[in-house]
Amino acid sequence: MVVLAASIISKSGKVLVSRQFVDMTRIRIEGLLAAFPKLVGTGKQHTYVETENVRYVYQPIEALYLLLVTNKQSNILEDLETLRLLSKLVPEYSYSLDEEGIGKTAFELIFAFDEVICLGHKENVTVAQVKQYCEMESHEEKLHKLVLQSKINETKDVMKRKASEIEKSKIDKNRGDKGGFMSMGSGRIESSFSDVSISSSGSGFGSGSAFGLTTEVDSFSTKPKGRQPSSATAPPKGLGMQLGKTQKTNQFLASLKAEGELIVEDVQPKAGQSRVAAPPPTDPITLTAEEKLNVTLKRDGGISNFDVQGTLSLQILNQEDGLIQVQIENGSNPGILFKTHPNMNKELFSNENILGLKDPNRPFPTGPAGDAAGVGLLKWRMQSADESMVPLSINCWPSVSGNETYVSIEYEASSMFDLRNVVISVPLPALREAPNIRQIDGEWRYDSRNSTLEWSILLIDNSNRSGSLEFVVPPADSSAFFPISVRFSATSIYSDLKV
Repeated sequence: MVVLAASIISKSGKVLVSRQFVDMTRIRIEGLLAAFPKLVGTGKQHTYVETENVRYVYQPIEALYLLLVTNKQSNILEDLETLRLLSKLVPEYSYSLDEEGIGKTAFELIFAFDEVICLGHKENVTVAQVKQYCEMESHEEKLHKLVLQSKINETKDVMKRKASEIEKSKIDKNRGDKGGFMSMGSGRIESSFSDVSISSSGSGFGSGSAFGLTTEVDSFSTKPKGRQPSSATAPPKGLGMQLGKTQKTNQFLASLKAEGELIVEDVQPKAGQSRVAAPPPTDPITLTAEEKLNVTLKRDGGISNFDVQGTLSLQILNQEDGLIQVQIENGSNPGILFKTHPNMNKELFSNENILGLKDPNRPFPTGPAGDAAGVGLLKWRMQSADESMVPLSINCWPSVSGNETYVSIEYEASSMFDLRNVVISVPLPALREAPNIRQIDGEWRYDSRNSTLEWSILLIDNSNRSGSLEFVVPPADSSAFFPISVRFSATSIYSDLKV
């Protein structure tokens, strides 16, 4: 009295699920199941068929057969009771009784069959007990998953650390090649864009989206004559990634990461944060030039807003260095309007481009107290309707083909600037799974919580002024992929201000 196998097959003879309870070869069970559809007669009321060696006890379930293969000595009444119990279990686990539904829940059905039949003999259980046994949690399985997730998180942390080291070495190499430090007399000038963010709304064709760009240009450092130059310079502010304490990340943070939540080490520091985190300046006199760029492009091409706002601020450590004047060169851009601080000598600036106080005997304020950026000396602003002035444009083409939406996005960067830490954020319709990325220049990350695809390019220079991304999602309206937002940093400024 042994059940050899419990199977679900289609009426055409295709095997969907089969669980063997005795030692059988695959060829033998496939031969037994393939012979069954030929033995079933039409118009007969009984639900069993016998051959020389085995007995088939079966029950139709819509377009499928639930089938028990037993030996001929098995008690048919007990087999029918087993068959009835299995027929009640199948709809509990598979809500659509067709090939697709059975295929999706094949393993759950096999586990349920194992709870009903053990070594070919029926267990004394009910449907509720089988469901309870199958839903029990495994401590070992939970522990294994936690260990696996911690290894994945540790690998990601190592990967981010390596990427930041490669980016830092690349930036240092570029700075060395392009003469990032220029000597003027006995002073030193270093300049860099610190943070640029772009928010956009666009689609269709043309230059893709509305940008809200924020740009910061960092740190002109100069020293008066007669002082020894410091042995090391403060690192440029706002460049690179801020790494958190990733070695001992607890399981709660790891689970948030798995859900797509942004953790501190993934967020690029803003300008204010970078200033607070940066070490105090070691140079006696520090001049910081900062530009913020806000750009909005239309979906079908054209520019609707382009606004550059810049400031030049001064920070002096010691009061004896406060009696100074600042000679500047404001570049050759006629569209920029400059405005000095009310305490500045406006005639001296307009005639000789020198920033000095109205009272030459009065020193500039000193010390790091107050604004971390120092004292504001000069502000400037530029507005333009020239689309060629935009440092980065996005072109987005969504198209529906069958039951899928293909989205192609490309970026084109101006040769005016080298852009760093570029992140292009594309909103997506609500998805169950991450989009299917067909082709990409750079890296990508799917934020499932905000339903956003983030496309990252560490550096855009002359080797990659343009790039593309192609991905596939379920059918969606083209407006679901807008507005696109972009943020980046750069090492040049529009005003070309020099000290």
